Amino acid sequence: MNRSKAVLWDMDGTLVDSEELHWIAWRDTMANEGIVITREQFLATFGQRNDSIIPSWRGSAPSSERIERIGQAKEELYRELVQRVGIAPEPGVAAWLDRLHKDGWQQAVASAAPRTNIDAVLALRVSRVFQGIVSAEDVKRGKPDLPPRTIHSDSAGDRKHPVPIGQDAPQLDRPEDPYRCDLSLCSASRHDAPLRSLLLRPPRQCTCR
Repeated sequence: MNRSKAVLWDMDGTLVDSEELHWIAWRDTMANEGIVITREQFLATFGQRNDSIIPSWRGSAPSSERIERIGQAKEELYRELVQRVGIAPEPGVAAWLDRLHKDGWQQAVASAAPRTNIDAVLALRVSRVFQGIVSAEDVKRGKPDLPPRTIHSDSAGDRKHPVPIGQDAPQLDRPEDPYRCDLSLCSASRHDAPLRSLLLRPPRQCTCR
């Protein structure tokens, strides 16, 4: 596949504005475990895998079984919130998805989220435009390690070449990364003004390279 015809999208904070629902789910789940977390603690780990997040909040090393139980409880609550409250795409995302789809670009979701979360979100929105999905179950390590990005590229059908990656984790944008793309086309980070301004720009004003 031509290297210029595939785009990889991160999920949380890039495709959809899921921060508040994740915060509520983590806050309430950890409260049930007798642990109070702050919004700042949550934001510091937002986008990471559960097996990295939970030990950092407990102050001790929980068993793998307990990590799994807590993680499942949190994700079930998150999906309940998605169904009950709904979830919105980040500003500008819908226009870019539609434009890229019409222009023949292949698009894939590459996220550290569980597959059930991704499916729940895409079922409410635009699953028709995606040709591939990589989730937490497909990788052993999360951000900012390189192996997930290698898998992401393979998922989009282009293992040998980098492709545009939409993501909201600055630590992933490493010049030495052989899978680094020329343009983080779809980044929607609230904290990255230059890249966010690109996403908010109408697609007709941008050239997809």
